[in-house]
Amino acid sequence: MESQYLAKVVQAVGAISGPFSFVFYDGYRQRVFYGRDRLGRRALLSGWDITGSFKISSVCDGTSSKHFEEVETDGIHMIDLASLFQNTDCNTAPSDVLRSILTVKRLNWRNEIPSNTEGDFIATYLPPINKSVFIREIPPLLQTNSPSIETLELKLRESLKLRLANIPEPPHYSSHYRSKVAVLFSGGLDCTILARLAHDILPIDEPIDLLNVAFENPRVIAAAAASTSKSTMTPLCTFETCPDRITGRLSHTELQNICPGRPWRFVAINIPYTETLNHREKVKRLMRPHNTEMDLSIACALYFASRGRGEITSDMDQHATIPYTTTARVLLSGLGADEIFAGYTRHATAFKRHGLQGLVDEIALDVGRLGKRNLGRDDRVICHWGREARYPYLDEDFLAWALACPIWEKCGFGALPPGSDSTPDIMKEPGATEESLEPGKRSLRLLAWKLGMENVAREKKRAIQFGSRTAKMESGRSKGTQILE
Repeated sequence: MESQYLAKVVQAVGAISGPFSFVFYDGYRQRVFYGRDRLGRRALLSGWDITGSFKISSVCDGTSSKHFEEVETDGIHMIDLASLFQNTDCNTAPSDVLRSILTVKRLNWRNEIPSNTEGDFIATYLPPINKSVFIREIPPLLQTNSPSIETLELKLRESLKLRLANIPEPPHYSSHYRSKVAVLFSGGLDCTILARLAHDILPIDEPIDLLNVAFENPRVIAAAAASTSKSTMTPLCTFETCPDRITGRLSHTELQNICPGRPWRFVAINIPYTETLNHREKVKRLMRPHNTEMDLSIACALYFASRGRGEITSDMDQHATIPYTTTARVLLSGLGADEIFAGYTRHATAFKRHGLQGLVDEIALDVGRLGKRNLGRDDRVICHWGREARYPYLDEDFLAWALACPIWEKCGFGALPPGSDSTPDIMKEPGATEESLEPGKRSLRLLAWKLGMENVAREKKRAIQFGSRTAKMESGRSKGTQILE
């Protein structure tokens, strides 16, 4: 009976695809089940508070942040309360006694269920990464007409269609300033591709909001003032010179040029330093139990971006701006592309030191850590505003396809253009032609090029905390791993 019972739980949870977190109480058997999806896309915390109570929640309460931790994404967790009640009187037992005897059983995720187990594993198919490499030969260089680029576009469109289907009309949905979908938009490669493909999926008259956040960073302003005898930096210039604002404006213009019929709404979200300080404690509470400087920098950027309150260009006067808050409840995020398609600097370093095998091993580590990334932190911050982040690059089917692809169909490290006897690293004018696009995330760069976005295809990777200037606001010597006070 026990094995049949767990088998039904396994079957039910294993049938779920997509992001989720849940707590379920089976009153008949007095069992508590809780967990998150394998990639950790939704928030769920567990821990003992200061009163000795065991809690499961999507957010920390104000008294127990030091005792909470993210629920692991390695399986579904189960607490047998019936067994606990048989062993002790929970009404009179001290909390430390309860803590010592509380047992949490885990039903692990597995790609395949071993034949000799009964209900202890949940099948969820994510294949192992393809570790094929060229040992003696040079891998072929991807081109826009390569079959894998066509498949990449097809798979990404399918993932995006799922995330754009059946979105209900949001509250305060007016006939003019209406938007169901927004993009967390730095103007970088990953998010701009999503915006471009969303254009092909959504009705042509439906606006797409591009949420672009920029921060006033007093350290950057002080450095700029010190470099000139007379500072010319105006308050508006402070925001417009942020790296993500610059790339955001350029990519927005490129989208307008290639998709002229779409109402693209660039939402310039400008955050003065005083406003950052006013909201800092709230952001710290939302991101708990994470507590480093880097956590705060990233969480602040997502917090204000997902609030969606900024300025847009007036329809009546292209030189004037008006206040605007997005009505979109669905926010598209490009997270996951760097891990899958070798977009980080460490991937280039791994290739330089250990060749293609070292690169594949580094990507395998990144993919293996996806479930342990800080998506729970991001979910708590974004959901505070009643919005939901959706991650097309982390769709299970898309990820399974990408993992099965050989490394040379995802990036261009070690590859040579046809008829060339020199490496891309020493080519003149990198990015001037399709062949000379940089190797990191080459498949996505070629897709952007194919879709008409040549400038976007050349964009380099930049972390959100540096692009929006939330990092190192007070001191240039602070480290991302530094614990907050």
